Amino acid sequence: MKLKAKNLRWLAGRPVIILTPETAKEMNIHVNERVGIVHNKKKIYAVVDIFSNLIKDNEVGISEELLTFLPIKNGSYVDVFPADLFSGGRIIKKKLMGERLSEEEIHTLISEISHNNLTEAEIAFFVSAEQFHGMDKKELIALTKSMIKTGNKINFNKKIIADKHCIGGIAGNRTTPLVVSICAAAGLTIPKTSSRAITSAAGTADTMETLTRVDFPQDKLVKIVNKVGACLVWNGSLNLSPSDDKIIHVERLLNLDVEPQLIASIMSKKIAAGSNRVLIDIPYGGGKINSLEKAKELGRKFEFVAKKFKIRLKVVYTLGNQPIGDGIGPVLEMFDIINVLRGDGPEDLKEKSISLSASLLALCDYKTPKKLARELLESGKAYEKFKEIVNAQNEANDFEKRIEKLKLAKFSKTFIVNKDKIIRKIDNKKINLLCRVLGAPQTKTAGVFLYKKIGRITKGEKLITLYSESEYKLRDAIKYFQEFEPIVLK
Repeated sequence: MKLKAKNLRWLAGRPVIILTPETAKEMNIHVNERVGIVHNKKKIYAVVDIFSNLIKDNEVGISEELLTFLPIKNGSYVDVFPADLFSGGRIIKKKLMGERLSEEEIHTLISEISHNNLTEAEIAFFVSAEQFHGMDKKELIALTKSMIKTGNKINFNKKIIADKHCIGGIAGNRTTPLVVSICAAAGLTIPKTSSRAITSAAGTADTMETLTRVDFPQDKLVKIVNKVGACLVWNGSLNLSPSDDKIIHVERLLNLDVEPQLIASIMSKKIAAGSNRVLIDIPYGGGKINSLEKAKELGRKFEFVAKKFKIRLKVVYTLGNQPIGDGIGPVLEMFDIINVLRGDGPEDLKEKSISLSASLLALCDYKTPKKLARELLESGKAYEKFKEIVNAQNEANDFEKRIEKLKLAKFSKTFIVNKDKIIRKIDNKKINLLCRVLGAPQTKTAGVFLYKKIGRITKGEKLITLYSESEYKLRDAIKYFQEFEPIVLK
């Protein structure tokens, strides 16, 4: 049916059209059903909403997201038709039945997600099917390839482009800024794109944002890396794997951590960013992965994908039975980073960062990598490189002023032990949840400071301090800490 287009200038979160009740009735279309729209021989799918007063009969209201993919001038005519035989739906149903998907089918599905042509419900069915039925090796390669193909790609024109990634789940553990600073100080090109927090108290992008801008277009990112050899930015603004953010959003809603998506997400973004030497840190024993055996099983899958795409990759397995570092939350984690770079700070964070840096340097053919990594950190050269990165991203030489402005939250509560005890366990997941109750990562100054790790603690010693900008949230966090025991004392 030919309808006159009206740009309503509204953001719906996905391609949506609005019809009047009369037009929808004439077309036999209902709310949330899908339609195809054709204009100048180009086609896109959209979801239907119905209102009486926004448009006239025989008009179609157009969302801004739809115009991104199909430019339509106000007042021009478009063909709108029911799309009951939508190919994405058939593919999702096939996977739900436990059948294997072809490379073409996976590419079609990822392309539809990238173009906002699938609803959250449809994406939820797809990731649920992946969770229950898994993906074989051919499907995993096809998924990775499709996520690369549907996004942007970066070319730095360098022989070696290095990167690292941690699977996550460990509170604190803010090694990435340290590893990037050490390796860039050694001369490596390391364009680090990172995510924001999904379930943790802070992602690398959240922590870096306490000091510097992290969202850049691709051309600006390339200029920064060419100038200082590295960057520490948010990957969401680069469109490297556009389907990934939409899938992650649904996984978060369902509290799912789908393994094929995890592997394809990480590898597609590394490959799209031009990386050819990649270090993967898989913590075990207290985060997402409980046992070393499971960690190695996942590691072998990363190695398989890397080999198919001709990427030199090394997997390291690190113990993650408790938080790494003292501060947990964006500003608190930045204080740990600065302190380590200045020659102080938490010893566990320092030593893990040196170890990971050495592994990445060895992967890039450096000699005596651990000695070099330690020298670069302890000499202050890594600190100077970190300053360069922050100043380049801010386009200003005001690093020290920015450090001085870092403050902790207004309200706090410190817990002190009243007798000699032993800290038996510090639960990563519960500590992260505690920080989110306090307001992290949205509130950059919120979080916790740990004075002690697993082991003995004596009467009168501080155990933990909670920080929040809200007295109400602090009260809730105190209650959570006392009821759910993220730190187990005996």
